[in-house]
Amino acid sequence: MKKLSSMIKSKKPLVIPGVYDAIGAKIAEKVGFDAMFQTGYGTSATLFGMPDYGFIGATETVDNARRISNAISVPLIVDSDTGYGNALSVWKLVKELEAAGAAGIFLEDQKWPKRCGHMQGKEVIPQEEYTEKLGAAIDARENKDFIIVARTDSRATEGLDKSIERGIQNKKTGADAIFIEAPRSLDEMKKIGKEIKAPLVANMIEGGATPMNSAKTLNNWIQHNSISIISIICKYICNNEYFTRIKKFWNNFKI
Repeated sequence: MKKLSSMIKSKKPLVIPGVYDAIGAKIAEKVGFDAMFQTGYGTSATLFGMPDYGFIGATETVDNARRISNAISVPLIVDSDTGYGNALSVWKLVKELEAAGAAGIFLEDQKWPKRCGHMQGKEVIPQEEYTEKLGAAIDARENKDFIIVARTDSRATEGLDKSIERGIQNKKTGADAIFIEAPRSLDEMKKIGKEIKAPLVANMIEGGATPMNSAKTLNNWIQHNSISIISIICKYICNNEYFTRIKKFWNNFKI
């Protein structure tokens, strides 16, 4: 398996799709993606039919990561939400995800219960508290190639400049990549790329707060590698249309 850390350190942008089950992950691997991430939104939706409002916990996240990791031969980054507790909870979670076969995590600074990053009504914890949790994640990993992505949702609550400050602090703490969630314009994305000297994550979903852009365009805006996440919402829409067509066909089918 190619190491995720090597991919992030390369000069090429890395595009990873969001997956939520083993069969979807196998399909993503088959069509040629070099890595993927386990989405918290997708995990909540597929396991419970519920939105990303804090319905899943460490048990569901680790179990799903184990199933997906066992099904593929490319690195899997796991959306670990807030770490489901305090710094000790984060430490334990990282240990469990490493044992499950994951190649890295996203760890965010929202208050619990959290929400999807492109939803309204989010709140964030103080930077000092998040730094403790991020430090615990870094301390817990046994493999230096296990990637820790520090995500901040503070753009929505404190503004762009404060979110960039948090991103810079998270890099100083030791995060491998920085994730400023939900910038609202191309100019904001360019500013993030200019001011944060680290690999960066851009999360773009259909109808979300962040404008859609190609990985090549994003990578041209920053001095370090970028990681572009493809949303999974289109899959739910496609499935809805697919099942509607099936229902209509069989309701009207005649022998």
